[in-house]
Amino acid sequence: MGVKKAKKKCCKDKPRCKSCPVVLKRLSDAGFATRINLTTYEFPEKPPKKAVSEARSR
Repeated sequence: MGVKKAKKKCCKDKPRCKSCPVVLKRLSDAGFATRINLTTYEFPEKPPKKAVSEARSR
């Protein structure tokens, strides 16, 4: 899929936005992304909708 850069700070929305650092960290921990550096993540393929939904929940 490509590379995605996280925002600097979480905006505390419900649900969290897709570029929130917390969401990207959760997707990385679930094995759908690899962390390149502190704010950049690489996605080899598009993560499943259910996984993204769970990562965005509060």
